[in-house]
Amino acid sequence: MAKITTILFDCDNTLVLSEHLAFEACADLVNEILASRNIRDRFTGPQLQEAFVGQSFQNMIKSLKAQYKYDFKISDAELDDFASMEDDRVIAKLKEKLTPCAGAKFELEQLVTAGSYHLSVVSGSALRRIGASMEKVGFDKYFGHNVIFSATNSLQKPTSKPDPAIYLHALKVLKKSPGECVAIEDSRSGVMAASRAGIKTIGYTGCYEGEEKVKMKTILADSACVVIMDHWQDFRSCLAKIQSGEV
Repeated sequence: MAKITTILFDCDNTLVLSEHLAFEACADLVNEILASRNIRDRFTGPQLQEAFVGQSFQNMIKSLKAQYKYDFKISDAELDDFASMEDDRVIAKLKEKLTPCAGAKFELEQLVTAGSYHLSVVSGSALRRIGASMEKVGFDKYFGHNVIFSATNSLQKPTSKPDPAIYLHALKVLKKSPGECVAIEDSRSGVMAASRAGIKTIGYTGCYEGEEKVKMKTILADSACVVIMDHWQDFRSCLAKIQSGEV
């Protein structure tokens, strides 16, 4: 069994509590797009978050268009422009309101102090959004630019989790095998992406509350994560279970 050498962190709602802020901005823009095309439907941030967490803005618009049979044309170039606009709006909210996930800073400090693992971020968000998040909460000191990977910017062809492409790319750049890595993910699409790349994954539910947390535990377990942690204080025990071969 390979020794674990590398920890791969999702960013949004795993290291930082960003998803609700991101989807607030996202919903505003989606509703503007629909209004400009004389479509009366409107969406809230929580509605979009539940349906599209982990997906790119471009894929979300395409999915909404197909699901609701919206009869309008939108080119890939337009989608890219809207995605850039969304990033601007999201980043503004992150810079104003973003907070870290409870306990994440302490665990990162412990990992860096021990020096036993390589640390990397593997996210579906754009690099500048990840960078703004890391800087806002002071996590940029833990991750150099060369170990942050974005499914939006780091690949020749942008994609979204659950496609494993961004994890496979990170493994190649970091020169790591799947067996020596552990991923931490909070969403079904994230867990599936890491698992499809052959990486054992810890499901994180600390960003959820009440019934949503109970629901997500089942969803993450069914998505192939090998162990679930409710709080970052559980991280080392979860990692130990993977390293020992218990899970």
